[in-house]
Amino acid sequence: MASLFIDGKWASGTSGVTSQVINPFDQGLITEVDVADDVDVAQAILAARRTFDAGEWPGTSATERGALLNRVAELLQRDREEIARTETLNTGKAIREGRSDVDDVSAVFRYYAGLADKDAGRVVATGSATAISRIVYEPVGVCALISPWNYPLLQASWKVAPALAAGNTFVLKPAQVTPLTAIHLVRILAEAGLPQGVGNLLLGPGDRIGATLAESGEVDLVSFTGGGVAGRSIMRAAAGNVKKVALELGGKSPNIVFADADFETAVDYALTAAFLHSGQVCSAGCRAIVEDSIYDAFVAEVARRTELIRLGSGLDERTETGPLISAAHLAKVEGYVRIGQQEGARLVAGGSRPSDPELANGFFFRPTVFADCRREMRIVQEEIFGPVLTVEPFTTEDQAVALGNDTIYGLAGAVWTGDPGRGQRVAARLRHGTIWINDYHPYLPQAEWGGFKQSGIGRELGPTGLDEYREAKHIYQNIAPQPSRWFGS
Repeated sequence: MASLFIDGKWASGTSGVTSQVINPFDQGLITEVDVADDVDVAQAILAARRTFDAGEWPGTSATERGALLNRVAELLQRDREEIARTETLNTGKAIREGRSDVDDVSAVFRYYAGLADKDAGRVVATGSATAISRIVYEPVGVCALISPWNYPLLQASWKVAPALAAGNTFVLKPAQVTPLTAIHLVRILAEAGLPQGVGNLLLGPGDRIGATLAESGEVDLVSFTGGGVAGRSIMRAAAGNVKKVALELGGKSPNIVFADADFETAVDYALTAAFLHSGQVCSAGCRAIVEDSIYDAFVAEVARRTELIRLGSGLDERTETGPLISAAHLAKVEGYVRIGQQEGARLVAGGSRPSDPELANGFFFRPTVFADCRREMRIVQEEIFGPVLTVEPFTTEDQAVALGNDTIYGLAGAVWTGDPGRGQRVAARLRHGTIWINDYHPYLPQAEWGGFKQSGIGRELGPTGLDEYREAKHIYQNIAPQPSRWFGS
């Protein structure tokens, strides 16, 4: 079945090349999809450019654009179970996570549906009775949307929904290993009535297609979620025509636990923070920073509960976490575990592949905990993006904050305490884009998401997430023009 969507039509790749989509649970073949070549990429960009410049979609009223986004949300819910199952097969995540993802994606489309017509700009005081000044917001133009493999549908929605709400056209390029729910989303967009050429879908390797999209003079904005190396490459390529860039590049998020926090709850959330989706979460709380008076007890209980985590097929309702995404990623995680041991960290849980023969064909790695970690260790500083939790002790509040900020990243973090004042103080001092107090992982479509430092540029979600896809224009009108006589006549 043709799996590229260009100028309102499903098409096979011009070259005839396909890519296998593998189930990480058992390496079974799910399907094959088309791979776009340079001709396909050029056609998709041209379709988006021509459609935007012709003005049908940008000229559509914001109310109509919002109505289409609401129809998309309804169709997502109609197909909820099918989409969740597809996401689980493709990524390995637990089916309950897949269902939650569909609900979150629906909420994102509903949010931007409601926001689409809420900001008509503003009137600016001119100080003159004969002049009118307005600020209006217009779409950026053609948007290249490049989404990652860990949350294929969710991260795509964070880009597609505001791009459409603002009146842009787009070319969506999901990760090569997890394209299936992006395909489903584009089918839903077409069913909901998205005009021809507004939304285009390309599949294939990110280094080639992403670079072409970022370099193209016909693309006005590129939004990328992924790794730092690829993000810097996108920035360099986009500099050629100084296009707008939005980047979300991951993190190394601290989870700070004070002794006055509720111990059982803090331990419970430490597991969720670190091991949700096998730690393949950009904001994973993979760095626990624990007050020394409860440090030993915390390590012991986290280690005990980590060993009880149930691994398995994401389609099994009993499964708590699934496999890693690929053999290459499994090898990367195993390499970091070896590094941690060489650096002198104390392995207290996991640290190896599971022995269960039913899991032998999958890319499984046991949730892992390292204690007695130090700030200079690579496993503390570098993003592993897998089920590896490091635990460090601290003594004072100042030390906890210093450790929490001791990272090149700044995406998210958390503080656990029974003292509301302390929670607010620490949250104010942490240099991360999202801070949770006595919680971990929730996000809201109406609240901005993004990072400080090397976690990226720009924000997704919230009103600012819509502004990323808009340009502000100042219109000044002299309603009673007269000769100025500035120069001699």
